[in-house]
Amino acid sequence: MPPAARTATGVPAAPPSTTTRSRPRPTHHGSVTCPRPVPDPALRLFLFHHAGGSHLLYRGWAEHFPADWEVCLVNAPGRGSLHDVGPLASSEELVAYLVRDLEPLLDRPFAFFGHSMGGLVGYELSRRLATEGRQVPRWLGVSSWGGPRPSPGAGARGAGPEGPAGGAGLARHLLPDAELRDWLRSVGGTPPELLDDDGLWAMFAPTFRGDFSVVDTWRPAPGAAPPPVPLTVFGGDADAVVPPARLAGWAEHTPHFQGLHLHPGDHFYLRDHERAVARQITESLTPLLPTPAVPSQPR
Repeated sequence: MPPAARTATGVPAAPPSTTTRSRPRPTHHGSVTCPRPVPDPALRLFLFHHAGGSHLLYRGWAEHFPADWEVCLVNAPGRGSLHDVGPLASSEELVAYLVRDLEPLLDRPFAFFGHSMGGLVGYELSRRLATEGRQVPRWLGVSSWGGPRPSPGAGARGAGPEGPAGGAGLARHLLPDAELRDWLRSVGGTPPELLDDDGLWAMFAPTFRGDFSVVDTWRPAPGAAPPPVPLTVFGGDADAVVPPARLAGWAEHTPHFQGLHLHPGDHFYLRDHERAVARQITESLTPLLPTPAVPSQPR
């Protein structure tokens, strides 16, 4: 017989369920969906999506992590159960919202991983928690986000924080509809039927513009220290939006740089490499978690 599966902390994992009826149902808390709830988890891993995306980017990821980790998929306002909140247009607003919303779930070791806009969110959340003297994540994973560097002000012509904004050179949230839709087509990651259907686009355009406003108007606070958190960077080796050289630049922006993992692909490389990325997240995080106490043996 094969050996029993074990959790990241070395504790034998529960045997897999034989019926769908006995599987735990997903739970929801504000912006968070937990597809595989875990009683008394050893870790909560929060996953943040890209601009214009949703928690569905990480659909199916929970099964790739240790059984005693609770994977929490986070939606920014303006989508899913938060569609009535409306998109928030600045990183300050978004981070303030998520700090309040996630607070009840930060009662045990936790970590952040974010893709593109989600990387910015994880970074700023970590910095906000550290500034306020709260518990910080054990680890931060940043995917396809280039991080701090001087850049033009909002609406200025030229490259935005994540690379060229479009033919007009405007920040993406200010592009005319046709140019924004063309830019999204060139980057990939957005269903063509959404971009090609005027009615669907009208429904989702405010969410895209709000998210791109968060990214394009973000500037590192003058003199702000990076969060005191081990940081690992991920990306695609053919990403034209945030090329590998930008990702490698993270080494200069954090004293806790844990390395860069490049995978074949573009800005949305992780859709083809979720197992590999999940494995690298697990390998990065596991040594940073407390070792569980070994029960004493009766004499």
